[in-house]
Amino acid sequence: MTLPGKRNFVVNFSRGFFAPFRSIRILRDNPRLLPYIIIPFLINLTVFSGAVYLGLDFFSTTVVEQLPQGDAWYWAALYWLIWMLAVLVTAVMVFFTFTVVGNLIASPFNDLLSERTEQALSGKTNDEVFSIGRFLSDAWRTVLMEAKKMSIFVVVMVLILPLNLLPGVGNGLYTVLAVCLTLFFLSFEYLGFVMVRKHKFFSEQKSYIFTRKFLMLGFSCGVMALLAIPFFQMLCIPLAVIGVTRLWCEETGLVKQDSAAVRNSTVEETV
Repeated sequence: MTLPGKRNFVVNFSRGFFAPFRSIRILRDNPRLLPYIIIPFLINLTVFSGAVYLGLDFFSTTVVEQLPQGDAWYWAALYWLIWMLAVLVTAVMVFFTFTVVGNLIASPFNDLLSERTEQALSGKTNDEVFSIGRFLSDAWRTVLMEAKKMSIFVVVMVLILPLNLLPGVGNGLYTVLAVCLTLFFLSFEYLGFVMVRKHKFFSEQKSYIFTRKFLMLGFSCGVMALLAIPFFQMLCIPLAVIGVTRLWCEETGLVKQDSAAVRNSTVEETV
């Protein structure tokens, strides 16, 4: 039997890309995971609604009202052009709000969701008794780690921003670097919920990503596709957490026999 890591890049990319979408099947087969999604869902709903409201309200009250008014056609064209720009900027703001703020706030619950998903797929249970003190301690440590990762991501994005000032190739170079950085960040961000529990940190996570580059590239593209679906962003984070945990279990051979059978049949259908 071909090992997951030895499959060709098309199959690996496909497995990674569809992993967040196949999380719906895992939820259907394991309804016990649903309680760990409700709180992150409510958090994401609040963040999403607030980001859209603030973005559109800023343009309607601050930008549009400052425009000169007139009855000529070009004033109407300018008005609608500004609103199209407002929608575009709001979409970008919502994307970064979800990848930064949403993950930061919901990170303790995502950590639990990843752990319970691994248990459901592998059949192994955690015999450690739940403790509110341990949960709060782990939650605080997770939030601090997430804040550090988010800060690094934002700082690097700001540092490459001046590339847009370079004549000719500057804008294209910035776009390529920004997309590559975002794709790496998405893989690193969600994989961290699994690997940090295994006491594997930056160097191990980076090595894991680059030794499975097509698998993790497909996963990041799948997450970005989820973020591009209107109103589906609210479920993106938990689906991505479940999806990357499933990939980890498959790659390390932790999945139960029935889960492996489902995976193999799905891959064959994809190919």
